[in-house]
Amino acid sequence: MNRSIIVKVDWDEEAKVWVAISDDIGIATEADTQEALEKKVLGMIRELLELEDETYSDLPEIPVHFFAQKLDRVRNPHFR
Repeated sequence: MNRSIIVKVDWDEEAKVWVAISDDIGIATEADTQEALEKKVLGMIRELLELEDETYSDLPEIPVHFFAQKLDRVRNPHFR
């Protein structure tokens, strides 16, 4: 049994937002900044746990791991 919640965070270049998805608890959302996204995700997780999830009911605190990635590029000055 998974005793923590994994949240994958990616930058959506086209929409210009951060996107979070967690299969562990079944959420998907977006926000303009990573900080706003993390706050939003934690709130959603708390609400979902209060409503229905008993998977973590014996834990006083539930670890939430945020894994973020954003791809940028640097122009190679030696490439012509």
